[in-house]
Amino acid sequence: MKTNPLSIKIGIIGGGQLAKMMAQEAKRMGFYIQILDPTPDCPASQFADRQIVGDFYNEEKIKEIVFASAVTTYDIEHINTNALKTLVAQGHVIYPSPSLLEIIQDKSKQKEILKRAGIPIPKYKKVNNPKSLAFSLKEFNFPVVQKARKGGYDGRGVFVIQDIHDIGKATKTESILEEFIDFEKELAVMVARSVNSEIRCYPVAEMTFDKRANICDRVIAPARIPKGVQEEVREIAQKCVEVLDGIGIFGIEMFLTRDGKILVNEIAPRPHNSGHYTIEACVTSQFEQHIRAITGLPLGSPELLSSAVMMNILGEEGCEGPAILKGIERALSIPGVSLHFYGKNITKPFRKMGHITVVDRDIERAIEKAEKAKSFLRVITNE
Repeated sequence: MKTNPLSIKIGIIGGGQLAKMMAQEAKRMGFYIQILDPTPDCPASQFADRQIVGDFYNEEKIKEIVFASAVTTYDIEHINTNALKTLVAQGHVIYPSPSLLEIIQDKSKQKEILKRAGIPIPKYKKVNNPKSLAFSLKEFNFPVVQKARKGGYDGRGVFVIQDIHDIGKATKTESILEEFIDFEKELAVMVARSVNSEIRCYPVAEMTFDKRANICDRVIAPARIPKGVQEEVREIAQKCVEVLDGIGIFGIEMFLTRDGKILVNEIAPRPHNSGHYTIEACVTSQFEQHIRAITGLPLGSPELLSSAVMMNILGEEGCEGPAILKGIERALSIPGVSLHFYGKNITKPFRKMGHITVVDRDIERAIEKAEKAKSFLRVITNE
C-alpha cells in the first residue's frame, strides 16, 4: 500500500465519537477520509471529506465506501460482516479483518478462541436456549453474570442474576453465563499491531464504572498496581491480539482478582474508551496509532508523558433532548483539564456525550482535579 498520505483514501464505517477522533488524527496527517453513517450530522462528519449516509447493514452502502477506499476500518462492531468478508475475498483491504470482527461480535466465540489459546478468562457456559438457563445456573454460585452473545454495547446486554428469583428478569436471547468476579480492579490496555506485524502496548490503565448503567465512568493511567502485574497484563494483552491476528488498535479489558489473578474480560477491535487519555498523555494517541497500523506506517511511541485521568461526560438520568453543556468555564479553569465534547445533537440518559482528561505528574492530584472538573459539567436540554 502506498504511504503517501494524500494518495490514500481511508473509509470508516461508523461516524460516532471514535470515528470523529480517528478522522481528526487522520486529517492532521494528510489523509482523505470518508465515513458511512445513517445520521447526516454525526460527530465524524465534522472532519470527514465525504459522508455516505446509510445503515451499517446496508450491503450496497458498504460496497460503496469500500470500493472508494484504499483501506476501510470501523468504529463500531455491529456491522454487516458477511458483506465485508465478500469484499475482502474480492481483494479489498479491511482492518481489522471481518473474520476477526465476526468472532468479537459473538461473546461465546470470543471466549472459545481465548480459552483455546490458554489465555486466562472467567469460567463461562454457553446458553443456546433461554429455557435451559435455570439448568445451566446449577454450575455456578450466585451471583452470576449473564451476557447476550450478540448486540451488547456500553453495558447493554449484561444482567447480573443475584439469585434464583432473578431468572424471570434474565435476557431472553442466546447468551453466556459467566462467573461473577470479585475483583480488586478493572484494568484495560490498548495494543496496536500493524500490517507489518509491528506491535506496541500502551500503559495499563484502571477503570471504574457507573453502576447505574454499567458504563465506564473514569480511567486512571497508569494503573496503581505493582510493576510485575503491569508486565503480566501487557503480556496477556499482546498475546490476545496476536492470537486474533489483529491489525489496528485493540482495547483489552481485564479483571485483577483479589487473589492476584489476571482474567481477560472482553476485547474491542477498535479505539476504546479506556484509551482516550492517550490524546493528551502519550507520545502517540490511540487514534493516530490505529491510522498508522492500518496504512502500513511505522507505529508511534506509546510512551506515557504524564499521569492522566479521563472521565466520561454522560447524559443525565431522565434527561433527553437537544444537548447543552453547562459548566465549561469552571471546569476549564482547573489547570491540566482538556475537554472533548462529541457534537451529538441529542442527549439521552447515560449516553456518552464527551469526556475530560486531566494531566498531572501526581496521579492523586490528577484524580482530585478530574473529580472537581466533572462536578461542574452537566449536559442539559434547556437553559
